[in-house]
Amino acid sequence: MLLVIDCGNTNVVFAVYEGNTPLGQWRAATKTDRTADEYGIWLTQLIERDGIKPTSIRHAIVASVVPDKNFDLKRLCQKYFNVEPKFVGDKDMDLGTAVRVDNPKEVGADRVINAIAAHTTYGGPLIVIDFGTATTFDVVDGSGAYCGGCIAPGINLSMEALHMATAQLPRLQVVNPGPAPVVGTTTVSAMMSGVFWGYIGLIEGLISRIKAERGENMKVIATGGLAPLFAEATKVIEHTDADLTMRGLVAVHQRNS
Repeated sequence: MLLVIDCGNTNVVFAVYEGNTPLGQWRAATKTDRTADEYGIWLTQLIERDGIKPTSIRHAIVASVVPDKNFDLKRLCQKYFNVEPKFVGDKDMDLGTAVRVDNPKEVGADRVINAIAAHTTYGGPLIVIDFGTATTFDVVDGSGAYCGGCIAPGINLSMEALHMATAQLPRLQVVNPGPAPVVGTTTVSAMMSGVFWGYIGLIEGLISRIKAERGENMKVIATGGLAPLFAEATKVIEHTDADLTMRGLVAVHQRNS
């Protein structure tokens, strides 16, 4: 069995796979002061609760965009599962695709993994939108090569900044305002409309500009926790895929085994 770890700025997602079959998935907040033992005790209990023996895990692969967590995640794999994890970005790792940007080392591991998984599943050329702490737009050409992209603040980050930087605007949860008028008549409705429909404008605008710049029709795939919320509000997103990163990590591990 394979332990798959996707460490983002907000959450760390753990999953166990048998071949290409997911057996369980668990999520924890990313905290730089959380130790390997804290992760290990929590994770092994959840794995056992779901009927998986920790001793059955023989391999591990990690994609991390939080370098401060890498040591703890490595120790977690070594101490609690007796495996030496592979990290996306290791010098000897073969991703099976070209990364055509000025400095490939700058590209987040999750962005390259998403590109690999999306091209394998949907073909190309395509654009992958990942709704995380930041919202990323990544371009994959017809051959599967990663060609760069755009990075914008995530919508939750934007709403938190709006609340923190103003004296009278409340903290709100992101929801689709639905058929309500775009022009709000209360502070809350004005905030929800501005943030949500403003974000839809960001998505549609960037997708349109990317397609025009590339001069080709491109599929648009969305992943991340808020992907379904935005996909239902715009026609530019063709597919949502919650497990894109995990499938990409499984594929890269199989390639390097």
